[in-house]
Amino acid sequence: MEVSAEVQEGLQLAGDSGHLPNEAYTYLVEKVFEDVFKRAKARSFQDDEILKSLDAAVLKQAYGALSTLALEGAKHDANSSSISTLLEDCKWNTDRTNSFINVFLDQKEEVRVLLGNIRQSHPHIVDVDWRLDYYMKSNHVDKINEASYLITLKTEEGLQNATKDVQFSCSLEQLQDLVGKLKDASRSLEKASLS
Repeated sequence: MEVSAEVQEGLQLAGDSGHLPNEAYTYLVEKVFEDVFKRAKARSFQDDEILKSLDAAVLKQAYGALSTLALEGAKHDANSSSISTLLEDCKWNTDRTNSFINVFLDQKEEVRVLLGNIRQSHPHIVDVDWRLDYYMKSNHVDKINEASYLITLKTEEGLQNATKDVQFSCSLEQLQDLVGKLKDASRSLEKASLS
């Protein structure tokens, strides 16, 4: 599991007992899971007795990094060894690493369910209608002699049963290009599903 350099900096701050004492660290981890994942009424850091004496910038960065780690860990179904490796790279001690992993593993399935509920899926093509129009001339030009394809894609999105039409027109070359790209995308998906 990879995280950005900014998140790694925040995790380093969260793992440093000089910036975040043990009591404040434990409280902050609990606050991350309560605020973000249980949708509790969020409070500012100044309202918390344990956190208000600490540097606000450090708290914000550590809070954001811990939230990101929890979300990304749940998203990728991370296990204790992958999280432990990441936290060791951020110079966390064993006690803090184990305490975060215990809270994370305890909450992971609930977080995965919440993430699954907010997932958005792309529309799926369920049917295609097409029509070929051949233009011989127009009001402005006497001789055109061009084929134009009118394509209607019927799509479904998510769990909805309603279909939506997407219409466009294209030339023969554009249609061949579209078909080629769809074949390439299909091959890429097949390869990805096999690996």
